[in-house]
Amino acid sequence: MEDFAKLIDHTLLKVDADRKALQKAVEETLKYGFRCLAISPYHIYVLSKEGLLKKDELCVVAPVGFPNGYTVTEAKVAEARRLLELGAREIDMVSNIQALKTGDLQLFESDIAAVVEVAREYGRVVKVILETGLLNDNEKAVATEIVARAGAHFVKTSTGFVTPGATVHDVALLKKASKGRVRVKAAGGIRHALDAIALVEAGADVIGTSSSVQIIEEYKALRKEFIVI
Repeated sequence: MEDFAKLIDHTLLKVDADRKALQKAVEETLKYGFRCLAISPYHIYVLSKEGLLKKDELCVVAPVGFPNGYTVTEAKVAEARRLLELGAREIDMVSNIQALKTGDLQLFESDIAAVVEVAREYGRVVKVILETGLLNDNEKAVATEIVARAGAHFVKTSTGFVTPGATVHDVALLKKASKGRVRVKAAGGIRHALDAIALVEAGADVIGTSSSVQIIEEYKALRKEFIVI
């Protein structure tokens, strides 16, 4: 149970999420022992102001360039730096998908590298979101190669704002393309334990989902059923 929970980034990125929802997400993250809590920049500001990010037990993931990724690089760098200053431990940045689709691979890479450079100053992790639902398989492979070359730590399937999100096919493709140089985070539309397990089996190192509690409770039930059998 504990090992499975440590694979999950509990996520609260709904635009209308209020303070009560944030408090609940924090409590759930600590209760179940999820890997990290992924929240909005505003909510990171709130938790930092309350001193909660100084506690070692709460790992917070900060979104950068959400949700479309075509923010100018200078803005992504400034956003990443400020969120790291506030206490975020990891950055989930949206890559410049328009640059990738246009074939401007130099800008696509420099955009990622600039954020990685800032994170390196703080000794923090960067995950790069590709939005695989908008890409063909060749673009996914090329993007993964660039993510690795730019020095990021993870390649991530989706923001969750575009469908389809994470698929077994895409996770396996990213894992193969990574050649062990970067890890894979599956995110987008993951709502059930069996789906999460399938993605982990396909090569996902981390699962990002807002259905974390449901997934962990389903996983608990599956384990009990297996033990009974």
